[in-house]
Amino acid sequence: MGSGVLERTTTLTGVSTAPMLLSATRTKRSLASAALLVMIGPGVMVMLADTDAGSVITAAQSGAKFRYAFVLPQLVLIPALYLVQEMTVRLGLATGEGHGALIRRVFGSRWALLSAGTLFVACVGALVTEFAGVAGVGALVGIPRWASTSAAAAALIALVLLGRYRRVEHVGIAVGALELLFIPAAIFAHPHVGVILHDVGNPIHATGGFATLLAANVGAVIMPWMVFYQQEAVIDKDRRGLGLRAAVRSARLDTATGSVVTQLVMVAVIIATGATLGLAHRGVSLNSVGAIASALTPFLGHDRAIVFFGLGMVGAAVVAALVVTLAGAWGISEVLGWRHSLNDSPARAAGFYSLAVGGILAGVVLVLVVPNLVNLTINVEVLNACLLPVILGFLVALEHRALPAELRMRGVRRWATYSVAAVVIVFGVATAAVVLLGLA
Repeated sequence: MGSGVLERTTTLTGVSTAPMLLSATRTKRSLASAALLVMIGPGVMVMLADTDAGSVITAAQSGAKFRYAFVLPQLVLIPALYLVQEMTVRLGLATGEGHGALIRRVFGSRWALLSAGTLFVACVGALVTEFAGVAGVGALVGIPRWASTSAAAAALIALVLLGRYRRVEHVGIAVGALELLFIPAAIFAHPHVGVILHDVGNPIHATGGFATLLAANVGAVIMPWMVFYQQEAVIDKDRRGLGLRAAVRSARLDTATGSVVTQLVMVAVIIATGATLGLAHRGVSLNSVGAIASALTPFLGHDRAIVFFGLGMVGAAVVAALVVTLAGAWGISEVLGWRHSLNDSPARAAGFYSLAVGGILAGVVLVLVVPNLVNLTINVEVLNACLLPVILGFLVALEHRALPAELRMRGVRRWATYSVAAVVIVFGVATAAVVLLGLA
């Protein structure tokens, strides 16, 4: 019957229009598919940065101490991560303003300066964590700390000063993709599927150590700088004539894709350490890149441990350093009303680029002059946890007050997002409390 209909679809001259109709349908579908890909990038990049050096070490500790028990929590965190970051997408695309600028417009300059100023300090601290990760990888192959961190800093400064958002995004995602090397590391660890399923089905351990690591995993799933970065990045990327609703759909796909990828990377790290250290040396302490690589060497071999965990850590640390640098500089520049697009030259946006370069240099100097990087990293985690309630509080409030009614959350989704934000805040503060009590 279908072919009969096509045969009867003719013009007055007797020429069938069926091929033209089919071609038009295919073209329309192709355009719709292309539209979905326009905003791909900011979400993937910020999520790759979320799996930073500190997160990798936390995942490795989780696997080494509790085998595969933390696989399920990481998977559960996928929708939580998406719900929070998706708000930044709607705010950025609908208002055309970054997070700092929106806070200034809605709540005033004082709150905006407090939020962005504290964020910038936290970003410099986060850069210390990332450069410490790079230094740890360099030490594995005999490169001095000053050489590895200086090279990373020089590369970041050059990339930022060259400008153009799309160039920065493409390079950032390419480097961040090195994190995917954690996946073959998990495969070569030869995990037992039956044991994984057992631990996933019995994830709860009634111990203080488990509760501490759970708080660290949940509390670190949203970093304050992620909110500032993605909201400004969707603006800087430019939707290239795409309508608002179509751009939001594309950006949501971008955010969902990134959320899945970053949590699967965390799962891979947990499986790699759980299948090796979690079985043979359960409870071993892993607080640095060198400790992880050394502990895994007997199981994976020296070359695989260096390649998979070394390069994976470089990807995690460098993409996070890039995102953190831009988030801090964007935040301050937005609040002060400075030009702050990566598509502007350094001459046109001198303040923004000065902040970015200054943050990178400050991070490198701290890594080189502070002897105990472990304690410094811990202090950064505490600062992030303390800043998180402020950032998420503003994010939820802006979603309600700055967006048009048709773009605001409603019903179950609204309350689910509020609940997720509250849980993340509680676990973040709990992590800070545990760390502070441990340091006391």
